[in-house]
Amino acid sequence: MKRHVPIPSRGLRAFTLVEILISIGILGLVLVAIYSSWTAILRASKVGLDAAAAVQRARIAMHTIEDALLCIQSFAANQPYYGFYAEKGREATLSFVARLPQSFPRSGKFGELDVRRVTFSLEPGEGYSEQLVLRQAPLLTEWDVDEKEHPLVLAKHVREFSLEFWDSRKNDWVDEWKETQTNMIPRLVRISMRIADKPNARPEQDTVVARVVSIPSVSVLPAWQAPIARPGVPGAPGAPGVPGPGGVPPGGVPPGSLTPGPGPGMPPGGGRGRL
Repeated sequence: MKRHVPIPSRGLRAFTLVEILISIGILGLVLVAIYSSWTAILRASKVGLDAAAAVQRARIAMHTIEDALLCIQSFAANQPYYGFYAEKGREATLSFVARLPQSFPRSGKFGELDVRRVTFSLEPGEGYSEQLVLRQAPLLTEWDVDEKEHPLVLAKHVREFSLEFWDSRKNDWVDEWKETQTNMIPRLVRISMRIADKPNARPEQDTVVARVVSIPSVSVLPAWQAPIARPGVPGAPGAPGVPGPGGVPPGGVPPGSLTPGPGPGMPPGGGRGRL
């Protein structure tokens, strides 16, 4: 008699619905954590890049102003063309004439016209923020259309642009250069800028850059500038006691002559004989 041996069941095993839902929930939590970490990294990177860009823009703007001030030129006899002008407030402006190097921004546009008037001013920018712009034009010329409508933007989101000048007469800093002083160059200029990396940034996140520039130039006086004879001006060519170009000073020896002029206390013709 044969004994019946049960055959093992070959049915497929699978996860239950509850196990599948739990797995999907765990996977979703992992994906959310990865996404949150990735977005946090992106935000932190963007904030760092914006802050670094704001600092770099502030440094470039300050370096440009300093380079222009170090090359300043002024002739007192031509004050309407070489005047030094500065205004404070929300529309602060700094304007003067300088002999600019070829490395100065936009120098290639002007070619060999290196003596130009440069103007740094605050103007409305994006949103409610201000921007610092640079305009320049060759001496004795007007602003062209490109400089008027498309100036060079040195810095955006400028919260503050302040200027102070050292007044030698008052022996103190002043915050404006009055009209009576436009034919003079201040010895020191103190510049301060507060720049934000974005329009809605908090004030404590602003970048502050300050610098004191010592100007090595002085205004050329009219007596130094005039090359022609001015009889009424002491020390000028053509004045009494001052020889003109190619002249002989009193008591001197004319070119080609071996007989000196009469010395002190000697009458004319009383000198030594001709050799």
